[in-house]
Amino acid sequence: MQIFKEIGVLLNKELKLEWRNKYAISGILLYVGATVFIVYMAFFEMEPLTWVILFWVIMLFASVNAITKSFTQESKKRQLYFYSLVNPTALLLSKVIYNSLLLLLISFLIWGGLSLFVGNMVVNVQPFLIAICFGSLGFAVTFTFVSAISAKTDNSASLMAILSFPLIIPILVTLVNLSKNAIEPLASEGVQGDVTMLLAIDLIVLGMALLLYPYLWRD
Repeated sequence: MQIFKEIGVLLNKELKLEWRNKYAISGILLYVGATVFIVYMAFFEMEPLTWVILFWVIMLFASVNAITKSFTQESKKRQLYFYSLVNPTALLLSKVIYNSLLLLLISFLIWGGLSLFVGNMVVNVQPFLIAICFGSLGFAVTFTFVSAISAKTDNSASLMAILSFPLIIPILVTLVNLSKNAIEPLASEGVQGDVTMLLAIDLIVLGMALLLYPYLWRD
């Protein structure tokens, strides 16, 4: 289908721009490395639950830094150029896919950094991997869509913070609950429910973004 071809072309464009500039990924790597090192200096001994909370706090702020400029960095002329060529759904999905892959990479870097400096608290790998995958998708969908909305306003940073807060809190709460099962050797209760809840939230936000973005695109 034409839309899948457009998604592939746009995704390839995002990857080439990132590889050419390397500003975003370099800044994120610096942020992740510095934050993990500060955590190491502050906490020589850490409880597993504290490890999980710090992981998602670092992940949250890294996600904001990585995705904030998804649409705000696009000039009006470039947006008009895309408007004349591609389907808005293809544009949104290409950015969501790219940002999901970027956040997935960042999450593994954070996991590796915390494991190296503080220690790996993850006992059950499977629920933590599920949390990372669905969490990366949820953050990517939420911040990408909010970035698209805030790019249409003059005070984009403030609007992004206001709009993101009620959307990201349910995702964070579910991620922490799911991650608790990864740090407790015999914990298995509630995993299926948390996974279902997290997937439902991701799909609801994605569906809302796909439904509303074409109207936003025409503005």
